[in-house]
Amino acid sequence: MGESGSSSRSLETVIEHKAYARIGLLGNPSDVYNGRTISLNIENFWAYVRLEPSSSDLVIVPHPTHDLVQFTSLSHLVNRLENEGYYGGVRLLMATCKVFKNYCKEQGIHLHEDNFSLSYETNIPRQTGLSGSSAIVCAAFNCLLDFYDVRDKIAVEIRPQLILNAEKELGIVAGLQDRVAQVYGGLVYMDFDKESMNKHGYGKYTQLDTSLLPPLHLIYAENPSDSGKVHSTVRQRWLDGDKFIISSIEEVANLALAGKTALLEKDYAKLATLMNQNFDLRRRMFGDAALGALNIEMVEVARRVGAASKFTGSGGAVVAFCPDGPSQVQLLEDACKKGGFSIVPVKVVPSRLTEIDIRTLSSNNA
Repeated sequence: MGESGSSSRSLETVIEHKAYARIGLLGNPSDVYNGRTISLNIENFWAYVRLEPSSSDLVIVPHPTHDLVQFTSLSHLVNRLENEGYYGGVRLLMATCKVFKNYCKEQGIHLHEDNFSLSYETNIPRQTGLSGSSAIVCAAFNCLLDFYDVRDKIAVEIRPQLILNAEKELGIVAGLQDRVAQVYGGLVYMDFDKESMNKHGYGKYTQLDTSLLPPLHLIYAENPSDSGKVHSTVRQRWLDGDKFIISSIEEVANLALAGKTALLEKDYAKLATLMNQNFDLRRRMFGDAALGALNIEMVEVARRVGAASKFTGSGGAVVAFCPDGPSQVQLLEDACKKGGFSIVPVKVVPSRLTEIDIRTLSSNNA
């Protein structure tokens, strides 16, 4: 890549990217255990990152709300921390830059010397299992790909792992599913086959036609749960060879495989059954104490009106499907309102891959 050409181009161009919230439709949390999942990106919530070329220093711009460091009082500070936590998005942008730079260095990918400023915005509700952190990282990663003009040099399949690596820098515990969904966009079937993961460092990812999906609804709570601690004991038991956990994870992974067939055949009664089974298996593995009463109630609110429901991720939000149609949706909306939960119809994001991205795909994932 010609340094002078990319440099003059980058100094003139503001780069903006969005990455969207993710719903795990089937198979989660088996992505952490060489399983299978089906996920979709939704337009309802997003993270946005803006890269502006800089003629002086490289600047990571704190968000005026999420990275607040100035308060009206001590009470304001404490309330802010109790409601929003200690961390905003600045650390995510910094970790993305570090992982991107180190990977390019390892791979011998030349980067020009121009600087930039990075800023972000997000409307993804915190701790709702909708992948808010990875959305910020994914959007920032896309900005860096374009600023340095290296989109053709970093394969699409590798990008989810690099995004996850940035989050791991910060102690975030997660699997590849969310990052694959956000890199690819649309509706994605993922097989994290152990052989493929060990050989290539990524699984087999298949984009499905989003028109295969029935109408879905997202239910979420305003007072969020912690979606980072729910994996812990199950993960250790799996590593220790616990037969119940191993067989349950295998069952969960098989739900995604069956779900792929159900979607392709538009067998929505089967899809509803699979969604309910997914949550029931999770509940058996993790137990009610780990899942949290509020999260369980969100699932039960939907089930009491006959809707299928399961977590979108590790808790904090639920995806629901009303097989009986609009009248059932109305019942669900009324029940959510009465229960104090927010509910919105899901709007699915189309594929996010550009022609350049598609050319980087291996034959397995093309």
